[in-house]
Amino acid sequence: MTFIYGIKNCNTMKKAMNWLEGHKVAFTFHDYKKSGVDRDIISHAIEIHGWEAVINRRGTTWRKLPDETQNNMTQESALSLAIEMPSIIKRPLLVHQDKIYLGFDADTYQEIFQEFFI
Repeated sequence: MTFIYGIKNCNTMKKAMNWLEGHKVAFTFHDYKKSGVDRDIISHAIEIHGWEAVINRRGTTWRKLPDETQNNMTQESALSLAIEMPSIIKRPLLVHQDKIYLGFDADTYQEIFQEFFI
């Protein structure tokens, strides 16, 4: 089963979901705004990729944080922040075959889902 986590009105999310639909990849969408953040998934993503990759440090949510919060970020505080402010999580977060992928890139998705094209 494939799960994609994010916020519905995000342009990158739309690109990723359109790619999945266009390539007939079945997935379940988890909207952070409607269903909240899955603590276990975000925690696992931070363990695998590090908080620096999971937290979107280019977005306005990050830029609006106080310097002290940004400068003292840890894995634990990043997890708490992600749960409190889901828009700070890099999107999409894709879970496929027990692996977690961050962001959208068509070539990467092609590799991830190559079994659909054999």
